[in-house]
Amino acid sequence: MNFRDLDYICSVAEHKHFGKAAMACNVSQPTLSGQIRKLEARLGVTLFERSHKGVRTTRIGEEIITIAKEALSAADRIQSVAALAQNPLSGRLSLGLIPTIAPYLIPRFVKNLGADLPELKIHYIEDITPRLNEALLDGKLDAAILATPPEEDMLTAIELYSESFWVVLPKGHKLSYTAKTPSMSDIDTDDLLLLTEGHCFRDQALSICKPAQNRRDQSLRATSLETLINLVAAGQGVTLVPALATESGGLNQSDLILRKLSDMGAARTIYMTFRKSFPQREALSALIKTIRTGLPDTVTQRVKRVI
Repeated sequence: MNFRDLDYICSVAEHKHFGKAAMACNVSQPTLSGQIRKLEARLGVTLFERSHKGVRTTRIGEEIITIAKEALSAADRIQSVAALAQNPLSGRLSLGLIPTIAPYLIPRFVKNLGADLPELKIHYIEDITPRLNEALLDGKLDAAILATPPEEDMLTAIELYSESFWVVLPKGHKLSYTAKTPSMSDIDTDDLLLLTEGHCFRDQALSICKPAQNRRDQSLRATSLETLINLVAAGQGVTLVPALATESGGLNQSDLILRKLSDMGAARTIYMTFRKSFPQREALSALIKTIRTGLPDTVTQRVKRVI
């Protein structure tokens, strides 16, 4: 048994298809299938049920694959620790970000990485919170910038900053004349455009709606703030954005007006989340410092502590 075999079975379990797993592992399907059959013979168990309908992991296969993922993660940590012994600020770091943070935060620090951390290569993944958390737990991500604190015991987090919520109004909206600091009670929730379910910013926005339960369903399934902002500019409603987004060029349209919300709790805290066992602490600490240096005055840095 070797790590290559473990990688093969984990890939089949993930893709539920031998051909797709082989492509992901950059080998031919006969090679991958043959190695898995040899492993099953060596272990004396069947890891996968094969049929014309597809591939299903057996009960014992699920147990073995769980252990295999742990072994592969441990092997990655061994390599990381060895590399860090040479230069703790070098190597590769995979960083996840949610869609309501990535387009506004990355441009603020990416230019400084070359000067601050020239030998550290960052690989960015943009996705929703549940999938980023899952990737962290599986070892597929090193760290993630999220708007919710971790709930799993394996994860920990450092606060990066906090930011208030702003309402985006179409030109001529009544709130642009009557309230410089409106609250959610001033907004007709039927006009409020929100991201589709699965985005934590949607949940945070709904938490300050009064009353949220009376809000009518909408057919819109937007997955980006940019879509919602353009709909507001077209007069289709109002929306909320985090403070960092107010610095973006997309809101510098003549058809849009921005107002900071006055509601208590109309804000969110942004965290750098990572596994407690993650070995590249010095590199992550340096990355956090670079990120904080590039933050604008529209957000608040209450916590200066790094790892």
